[in-house]
Amino acid sequence: MSTQEDQFKDQLDVIIDSSADATDTKLASKITSLTTMSEAEINELFPESADVKKLLALMEIVKSSESRNDKINKIVANAQEFGGVVLTLLGKFA
Repeated sequence: MSTQEDQFKDQLDVIIDSSADATDTKLASKITSLTTMSEAEINELFPESADVKKLLALMEIVKSSESRNDKINKIVANAQEFGGVVLTLLGKFA
């Protein structure tokens, strides 16, 4: 790989990391507005943006105006996706 290609790759990595950090901050801020948890707590519990997105999806189901049974059905249908998030949350509150 040429030096120019290495520099491009390094610059691209910096841009990707910066974008990921900005996205994580926005997601944590959104979740903070829906819960009593602080951004620091959210970032500590869910350091990966993929987990934060799963938490947000789970919270959207819980906060929706659908019936309790519909909410349960949606959570059960996505149990594999939400399993880690639920375990993390229960670990914090248990």
